[in-house]
Amino acid sequence: MSPYVARLALSHFRSHRRARLEFDGRPVAVFGPNGAGKTNLIEAVSLLSPGRGLRRAAADEIIRRPEGIGWKVTAEISGGGHGHEIALSAEPGQPRLTRIDDKTAPQTALGRLLRIVWLVPAQDRLWIEGADGRRRFLDRIALSFFPDHAEAALAHEKAMRERNRLLREGVADARWYGALEMQMAEAAMTLTANRQAAISRIIAAQEGAATAFPAARLWLEGDDPASAAEHQSALAESRGRDMAAGRTLIGPHRTDLCAVYAEKDMPAGQCSTGEQKALLISLVLANARALKADMGAAPLVLLDEVAAHLDAARRAALFDEICALGAQAWMTGTGPELFVELGARAQYVAVADNGGASEALIEPAGHH
Repeated sequence: MSPYVARLALSHFRSHRRARLEFDGRPVAVFGPNGAGKTNLIEAVSLLSPGRGLRRAAADEIIRRPEGIGWKVTAEISGGGHGHEIALSAEPGQPRLTRIDDKTAPQTALGRLLRIVWLVPAQDRLWIEGADGRRRFLDRIALSFFPDHAEAALAHEKAMRERNRLLREGVADARWYGALEMQMAEAAMTLTANRQAAISRIIAAQEGAATAFPAARLWLEGDDPASAAEHQSALAESRGRDMAAGRTLIGPHRTDLCAVYAEKDMPAGQCSTGEQKALLISLVLANARALKADMGAAPLVLLDEVAAHLDAARRAALFDEICALGAQAWMTGTGPELFVELGARAQYVAVADNGGASEALIEPAGHH
């Protein structure tokens, strides 16, 4: 069986003062009125992977108000042949702490325990807004395949931040630049290779797939150095321009993910809103299929407010594909009627506001 969250406990996490829920590996349909705390629940699950989760929130932003006493998320992971307990917490003004099986661990270690893919409403404008959102989307896909992607991204970001500081201060020490540029070049090659490989995996997972969602042609646009030495040399040559700009103008932080709706041969940015959403769902499902093919186990799939924008036939097709994957998918919606096509194939969680705090309860079978 694919890994899944068997138990989830929240303490002072956003709108949830306290919650404790148990699951059996089936998809999870989370429903309740707007503002009740549905997204907060699946955000807690998203933090079980490296990074800041599906809202990209800092640790202090997650603390429940007005108490402000810090938060904790505990999850028991089952399936995949072994179990683990993950505990995440943060005190006010302190960074997030990660513990795996009662031992302190770096965030990056989470990527080796659990693969998580997600789609949230903020990504609906992915194809028509800036390239940074598309890079983050691609980097989440790459991270799902390659746990070292997070380390490479952190290494590149850290070295580039230091180089940008030197540029802004007008420092001219070539040795200092050289050391940073070597670190950036090595990290850049890992990032680029992982991104290209992730795109290849997604393309392969789309071919011949039994899916109701459209295929996309994907490619990476931007600088693609042949080697770390070549990129390091390019960075050295670019110092003058970069100093004038006050920042690094070349590298993997400037590339863009491009997509075309394959059947219509139309750039994703020119497609209708519905077509753009269908492409995003298609890519997330392809990501999940590719991970299952690679690892023999499906990832967790988080789909926030996805059902509301699909007609009944597309919703049924989405639910069928998720169940065929054997993935524990967490899906949110305003009412249980959005999940009627799932029937007994899912567990149901009702979320409601109770005096200013979210209350999450597993619905008994047949009551949804």
